[in-house]
Amino acid sequence: MNALSRRDMLGMLGIAPLVGGVSQSNAADSPAGAPAESITKSARARKRIQEQHLPNLPLITHEGKQVLFYDDLVKNKNVSMNFFYSNCDEICPLVMANLAKVQRLLGNRVGRDLQMYSFTLKPDEDTVEDIRNHRKALGAKPGWTFLTGRPQDMETLRAAIGFKYPDPAIDKDKTQHIGNIRYGNEPLMLWSACPGMAHAEWIAETLRWMIRPQTDRVQKS
Repeated sequence: MNALSRRDMLGMLGIAPLVGGVSQSNAADSPAGAPAESITKSARARKRIQEQHLPNLPLITHEGKQVLFYDDLVKNKNVSMNFFYSNCDEICPLVMANLAKVQRLLGNRVGRDLQMYSFTLKPDEDTVEDIRNHRKALGAKPGWTFLTGRPQDMETLRAAIGFKYPDPAIDKDKTQHIGNIRYGNEPLMLWSACPGMAHAEWIAETLRWMIRPQTDRVQKS
């Protein structure tokens, strides 16, 4: 049996790869002292990813704070992202409980080396108070932020980071939404995804790996 490509695997997960055509080797090819041409090429690739997949949309946190998606939440950070809604009785409770376990496993690395973000799928229903209460019920600690925003902006964001089904009929049904986790090291342009119901220990280790490469350089960039 032929080995599955990264794109094939992400397709099986029901989530499109965030980046196409940007290799990990190019992503990491801009250390101090690197040729200017290499740095410029990496900067162009990073900007292209931002423009196509990381829109700088206005959002509101569970604390009622206004933020910009790229500038405030993602730029120069290691992140995990997923979608949920407060009154979901399908996959959301399972994924969110699993993420709570992941946060416990990672300890104080969340909020320091990694930022966790959960976005509502139903901003017309989920108020700031709703997402704040949902977060509290899960026992979420600092570093895990819940967010809402204008419905059209949330839909734009959902499409941009790859949480839409190809079939419009399925995509319209929020009860069938994708229960995956997108994670990435933005400075190094390392992006991938995993099932939200994977073993919490495996997800935590995957996130540790994502944080680990070139950590000192990332923190200085």
